[in-house]
Amino acid sequence: MSESKPAPSDAVQSTSPAKPYYERHIFFCLNERKSGEACCSQQGAQAAFDHCKARIKSLGLSAPGQVRVNKAGCLDRCAGGPVAVVYPEGTWYSFVDNADIDEIVESHLKNGQPVTRLITPPEVGR
Repeated sequence: MSESKPAPSDAVQSTSPAKPYYERHIFFCLNERKSGEACCSQQGAQAAFDHCKARIKSLGLSAPGQVRVNKAGCLDRCAGGPVAVVYPEGTWYSFVDNADIDEIVESHLKNGQPVTRLITPPEVGR
């Protein structure tokens, strides 16, 4: 006699969505244009990325279920550069210095409140 396997429809299904591996991701555009066109890498994006990553780690926010700081290639918003985007909200930021990064970390990444003054206007593209 052969044993019967449960049908896929019999599998246990969760009634609530799975908790994301990270609550938030921030992606920094680190693109460098060889053509000489303006790009985020020419405007201190790598230093901002490094500062953000160190700040998140020092605050103990870098574990799964918390915040992930990622590098990205061109995000095609060069005119607003340097830029970063926070997901899952899809909030785009233009920043100038480490104080701006600290504000994004404290307000948005840690406490869920976007920093209105740093939001990249929607019409700003390449």
